[in-house]
Amino acid sequence: MTMMRIRLELARDHEFPDGSNERGYEFGAPLTESGLIDAEEWKKNKTACRVWRFWKNEDGEVGHLVRKPNGHWAFHYDVHGDADNDETGYRFSSHKFVPGQYISIREHDDHMRTFRVVSVRELAL
Repeated sequence: MTMMRIRLELARDHEFPDGSNERGYEFGAPLTESGLIDAEEWKKNKTACRVWRFWKNEDGEVGHLVRKPNGHWAFHYDVHGDADNDETGYRFSSHKFVPGQYISIREHDDHMRTFRVVSVRELAL
């Protein structure tokens, strides 16, 4: 297991036909060799599993990767405080975080958006 820094950028959609490298997420997570989030290692390294949401013309949001009671992964932002505003990853537990893969996230505005994994690099602790 290695802690990794994962960068997701908005994939193309009806609002952004070319996608956007100015909208997305960077977060830390322990990944297995095959690129899956390692839940057991996450329990040991929660403090390193921070997330930064960047969105052009908006203030960035900082939070952390959390695991919900139902086993779903989500991004929780300290500024929002409650779990109702968490952004849930769609099938994060079975998606491989490797460059070129697509990942969906239900954002706190309740829109499901698709992001492309653009980089995965080792996170120095």
